[in-house]
Amino acid sequence: MPRFHLIAPSGYCINQQAAQRGLQRLVAAGHRVDNIDVIPRRCQRFAGTDAQRLADVNGLAELTAPGIIVMPVRGGYGASRLLPDIDWSRLIARQRRDPLLICGHSDFTAIQCGLLALGGAITFSGPMLAGNFGAGELNAFTEEHFWRALRHAQFTLEWQGDGPRCEVEGTLWGGNLAMLVSLMGTPWMPEIDGGVLVLEDVNEQPFRVERMLLQLLNAGVLQRQSAVVLGSFSGGAANDYDAGYDLAAVRAFLRDRLAVPLIDGLDFGHEPRTVTLPLGARAVLKKDENGVRLTLSGHPVL
Repeated sequence: MPRFHLIAPSGYCINQQAAQRGLQRLVAAGHRVDNIDVIPRRCQRFAGTDAQRLADVNGLAELTAPGIIVMPVRGGYGASRLLPDIDWSRLIARQRRDPLLICGHSDFTAIQCGLLALGGAITFSGPMLAGNFGAGELNAFTEEHFWRALRHAQFTLEWQGDGPRCEVEGTLWGGNLAMLVSLMGTPWMPEIDGGVLVLEDVNEQPFRVERMLLQLLNAGVLQRQSAVVLGSFSGGAANDYDAGYDLAAVRAFLRDRLAVPLIDGLDFGHEPRTVTLPLGARAVLKKDENGVRLTLSGHPVL
């Protein structure tokens, strides 16, 4: 039975009830859950002091038991403060020797990108304790796709999405759009050519989403990819001032300026319903009249 090891490198978990519900749900399913003391930990808006949260991350290099799933309690802001002091070399060496299955999203994207950029280490962009496993009702789609990604060395996702017909392959990478943009110009931004870049965000109005996408475009990141795949961008609906300018307009504007395929509609991100994606794995993306297929392989599994 897989063993979960909790970390809290980002924001304080304000919804303690959800975190406890997630913990109880995992235990009831027969899983051992370690390091639960991080759940109520708090310092200002963060889930502990910088030193405590850094110790969560650096301590992963010391874990030795097999079949460990590392999962943050939640996202929020805080991981960016830790990046200069993470012991990347030791953590990457641990991942090369016997990979931990590290899964999270949102603010945690910063650490996931660092592992990929500095050592090619694959992590999973997917559920976290409070927001997903601690939801009032655990989404069956999310749970099934979480275990599918962690248990199958190759798996395929299918969905209906807009975009041009294409068949491309490359390294899957990306995650939260705001965090990715915040890493530009730093050592923790992956330099990937010919990849399949997946992006999602939450609580960002259309103009903010466009501004961040244009930063990636103007920096040459988007056009170096084989394809760009958009997940969910909820919680930032257009308002009266936008006068019809919405996320559909953002996508259309970007497609006019981007030569590589832009595919949308993937259930991925800050929603109850989300897939789990192995960042750094090999991806084969096909879009035709039947829909979109994304086949992933080369990632560590249980």
